[in-house]
Amino acid sequence: MARETQTDRLNRIEEKIDKMAEAIVALARAEEKIHTLTSFSKQQSEQIQNIINRIDRVEIIVNTNANTIGIINKLFWMMLAGFIAAITWEIIIHMGV
Repeated sequence: MARETQTDRLNRIEEKIDKMAEAIVALARAEEKIHTLTSFSKQQSEQIQNIINRIDRVEIIVNTNANTIGIINKLFWMMLAGFIAAITWEIIIHMGV
């Protein structure tokens, strides 16, 4: 009977060791996943920062282009107003008013 008790006890210890081994393997897998996710997160952060920098550069270019277009627009309307004034003047001169 003592032999069976000792065998049962050893079997329980062996089962506990097996469960601990499974838990250690599961922890190792979880640690590997965490490492992978951390690496992926770092890569994503770098890509987001690159995109933010590109957007900032595009914003500067857009503002410069908006100023240029504003100047061209004003020149166009000034030239159009001058052209209309010149035509009106010619019409007035030829009509003899």
